[in-house]
Amino acid sequence: MSSKLNQTNEGEYRPISEEGGEDVIAESMSEGVSDEGILLSADSNITPTLSVVMPTLNEEEGVAQCIAWIKNALNEMGIHGEVIVSDDSTDRTPEIARELGAIVVTPDKKGYGYAYQYAFEHARGDFIAMGDADCTYNFEELPKLLRLVQEGPADMAMGSRLEGEILPGSMPKLHQYVGNPLLTKFLNAFYGAGVSDSHSGMRVFSRDALETMELSSPGMEFASEMIMEAGAKDLTIEEVPITYHPRKGEATLESFSDGWRHVKFMLENAPGYLFSIPGLVMGVVGLVMMAISLTNFSLSGVSLGTHSLIAGSLLLIIGNQVVSLGAFASVASNPIQQPTDPVTTFLKRLRLEQSATGGLAIFGIGVAYASYLVWNWASSGFTQLPMFASDILAFTAIVFGLQIVFGSFLLSAIADR
Repeated sequence: MSSKLNQTNEGEYRPISEEGGEDVIAESMSEGVSDEGILLSADSNITPTLSVVMPTLNEEEGVAQCIAWIKNALNEMGIHGEVIVSDDSTDRTPEIARELGAIVVTPDKKGYGYAYQYAFEHARGDFIAMGDADCTYNFEELPKLLRLVQEGPADMAMGSRLEGEILPGSMPKLHQYVGNPLLTKFLNAFYGAGVSDSHSGMRVFSRDALETMELSSPGMEFASEMIMEAGAKDLTIEEVPITYHPRKGEATLESFSDGWRHVKFMLENAPGYLFSIPGLVMGVVGLVMMAISLTNFSLSGVSLGTHSLIAGSLLLIIGNQVVSLGAFASVASNPIQQPTDPVTTFLKRLRLEQSATGGLAIFGIGVAYASYLVWNWASSGFTQLPMFASDILAFTAIVFGLQIVFGSFLLSAIADR
């Protein structure tokens, strides 16, 4: 369904030119004023079945075509609907949208995600669709997404560009073959989303799903947050292939900065993957290295010496610190994906007195052993230094214990806020 359609006053649809700029907009405005009974106004007594939300930032070249596609989709489905344009434009976008029967709202704050959230508050439909107003998504494909939510098992339906067709000039190759696939793999690994195109902007979801998801991101990472929230709340996401079209108007996406915002947001809301797992790996590797070095265990004639003991000590200390950061992050920030590893879970359940006592015990053992080494050194008239490995073991226990003690107080302070 890639041909462009326009609605006449008699309610019939006919193709309009791919080009023409202002002529296309003027023709759409004069001929597609409103579809009584199909596209509802804000003060209509009829409750729309579907609310279609589009954020706009100077989209005068594409908004008329998108609204025409939406009207076609509503006619095909035979349902009442409304179009809500969340606008922050300086061009003629809001005027064009109003003339074509859309409800235009103006967010009181900036941001792509906030524009959606502001519009959702004005949406009255039982089901909500979202998409960009730059003609990259053909809204005539909405019926197959709505059916998945209205009749099928899905709480949210997404149009997959990567499983569908990407028309020439629609998406940079770097996005198509690197950026989007990698971001999708991150989301699938961290949040169990199970999708093929996590950053497709064409989505349909039920009002219940919207109320279940705790959406708050104001920026471009809002697209990731929806998938993350859906995965964390065990909502069912289904996909259907769609066609992705070249955009009309100037692009507002900044590839690297916006991509990094998505990655940073995903990591910050998955402290188990950012802190706990790397910390556990480093701690276990460090402990094993220390044990092998102290026992002089050799494999094929190769054994680990003092330098490996030092490396193991550092890994153990750093690993402990990183795991603690995971516990701090999970308590302080209430992330979307809480860590589920046993160590972080155990740390969060420990009371201050229990963890601090454990840390003091380890610290005490380290101090006692270090004191013993110093006493032996003094007994020899300060002529025989202790074995270097013993020094490392003693001071590792001291540092490890102190980390636990002070970390316990910090975690308790954060949890009590």
